[in-house]
Amino acid sequence: MSRFTLPRDLYHGKGSLEALKTLSGKRAIVVVGGGSMKRFGFLDRVEAYLREAGMEVELFEGVEPDPSVETVMRGAQAMRKFQPDWIVSIGGGSPIDAAKAMWAFYEYPDVTFESLCIPFNFPTLRTKAHFCAIPSTSGTATEVTAFSVITDYAKGVKYPLADFNITPDVAIVDPDLAETMPKKLTAHTGMDAITHAIEAYVSTLHCDYTDPLALHAIKMVSEFLIPSYNGDMSARASMHNAQCLAGMAFSNALLGIVHSMAHKTGAAYSGGHIVHGCANAMYLPKVIQYNAKDPAAAVRYGEIAAHLGLAPNADALVKHIRAMNKALDIPDCIKDYEGGIIDEKEFLEKLPRVAELAVGDACTGSNPRAITPAVMEQLLKACYYDLTVDF
Repeated sequence: MSRFTLPRDLYHGKGSLEALKTLSGKRAIVVVGGGSMKRFGFLDRVEAYLREAGMEVELFEGVEPDPSVETVMRGAQAMRKFQPDWIVSIGGGSPIDAAKAMWAFYEYPDVTFESLCIPFNFPTLRTKAHFCAIPSTSGTATEVTAFSVITDYAKGVKYPLADFNITPDVAIVDPDLAETMPKKLTAHTGMDAITHAIEAYVSTLHCDYTDPLALHAIKMVSEFLIPSYNGDMSARASMHNAQCLAGMAFSNALLGIVHSMAHKTGAAYSGGHIVHGCANAMYLPKVIQYNAKDPAAAVRYGEIAAHLGLAPNADALVKHIRAMNKALDIPDCIKDYEGGIIDEKEFLEKLPRVAELAVGDACTGSNPRAITPAVMEQLLKACYYDLTVDF
């Protein structure tokens, strides 16, 4: 038996932020990241709409990119004090992911972070609050997914939390918010979205419900991401929808080792973080080459390529992804990332441990081709040096 879960309500299109006025409750806490949502006036609108709905409103601001365990705990403490019946999060994937984890600790103060790291091991939520997610970026699709990524900086590890309980009750996909994205963020989040859709399509858990969503999202991102990157706001609105469709697909079909690798390399090096969407973009061509050695996966990649009007094989899809990366000014490999901030010696020293962690990541189990830590080391080296994957 399989399961397909989405938010109860999804409001989309320009101006859909007003849907907040229809929520019913007494108190809402709004979880937000840096200053962009306040700077562009969206946070004020959220507060006004919630008050118009008759709710008392409190803000939890300052969620950092790649939210930490400590931030999650502070947010949960604020929630326990305020006792909201709605948790509303607005912004990129980081504040929404953080708010999902806060939700669990708000309703279950004694739960441990370690227990939540076990896939599909959350306690039953909605005993105290419901959740509304409003994305401002076009990539993570966390507004429709059963996932959250939280970073333990002490260990230098990103943990993907997975449970259908944390799928939001309400998603508001308003393209007005996406118009505020700078170019680099547009590129990185867009490649995150196409990675979601491609991994969902070849996942061992793909099904008739997820396949159409994944294929259409791949086609939309291929058509609209580069124009969106170059400032076409009509294309950006289409990208906001495309990333959401990709999220619907991967939340139910799960992902693969592109994400396993991105999770475990993102915070591993002292030179700096590897931005998640950029990591996915760099690793995706290598993982396609690796997975395509599996005959069934090769067929699936060929179907994606054919859907895009390319030659029906994995090689054509790899060339397509690399061409997109080039147009978006995304490097081909880790060595070239941000002018070489990931030191080669440190990368090689940490390689065995990072490879082991990547194989143990929650996303690895649904990858179409099995992998061992030793082979993962080879694959990560290929991603560092831009080597062809022929193993």
